[in-house]
Parts: sequence; C-alpha cells; structure tokens
Amino acid sequence: MKVTMVMLSSVDGRTTQGNNTNIYTWSSKEDKQFFFSLIKKNNLIVMGRATYDVARSAIKIEKSKLRIIFTRSPKKYINQTVKGQLEFSNESPKELVKRLSILGYKKMLLVGGGTINGLFLKQNLVDELCLTIEPIIFGAGKSIVEKQSLKTSLKLVSVKKINKTGTLLLKYKINK
Repeated sequence: MKVTMVMLSSVDGRTTQGNNTNIYTWSSKEDKQFFFSLIKKNNLIVMGRATYDVARSAIKIEKSKLRIIFTRSPKKYINQTVKGQLEFSNESPKELVKRLSILGYKKMLLVGGGTINGLFLKQNLVDELCLTIEPIIFGAGKSIVEKQSLKTSLKLVSVKKINKTGTLLLKYKINK
C-alpha cells in the first residue's frame, strides 16, 4: 500500500500556532484547496484522535470513503463509529496497513499530527510526503513529528509556489 503523509507547516517547522491546533486560522486558501482535493481523490484517510477532535465538524461521512482514527480508547468512540466509513482503532500502524491491504486498499492518505506521523515513519510505512510551507513564523507549536527519534531520508520530487505570498508545496519521496 502506498502511504502519503500530508502536512502543513510554518517556515520554522510548526504545525500549530503555539497551543492553537486550528490550522484553518492560518493556512492559505491554496493549501486548503490542495488538501481538500487530496481528500476528494482518496478513499482511505487515516488520522490521530487529536486531529479528529479538531477536524470533526469538517468531516463528511461518505459511503465511498473510509476514515480511520487512531486512539488508545476505540471503545470510547463506539457511538460515533460508522462501519466502513468512520472507524476507530488502536492497532499498530503496521497491523492497520496489513489489514487494509488485505481488504483491497491500495493508497492511504495520512493526515494526522506529529504523534501519528512519528509512529508511521518509525515503522517505515510512509512512501511520500506532501508538505505545504506557509510564509509565517510562530516560534512555538507542535512539529511534523513528535515523540519519536528518527533519521528518515527524503528525496525532493517537486517544488511549487502556489500563491503570491510564497506558500510552497513540496513533494518528497521517502527513501526506504
């Protein structure tokens, strides 16, 4: 299965503005267009519980799309589960990829935060990174990877300036 990690960052590598986890307050309309075009094209989307909590109101349940939310307590979300559309899991990333591959999924969009990104990278499961860099500096906030010590090598595939202020869309291949 091909796993594509999608992230948004400030120039100083922050994915949140301090403790404010709502990226929609500072991401450009061009990044939002890019991100939602990826969501529209992909039928398997994976995120962590914290990302789900922030994005919950924007998530539209669709029969053609499976969203998996990583959480330590999937039973806590049993009343929100919609089989085949919105599911909660505490499997390891490797177990999840294996199970979903057996079910026939070929591509996964990883749209989580630093913790879930670190888990997938640590298990060498990410194939590609789409990273939008907004021309802003926060000085504090979360980063692309949290709670993991890594040395993951990337190869730049493309760079695209997507607006007049200098927002950049970078695509990297993960060297495995």
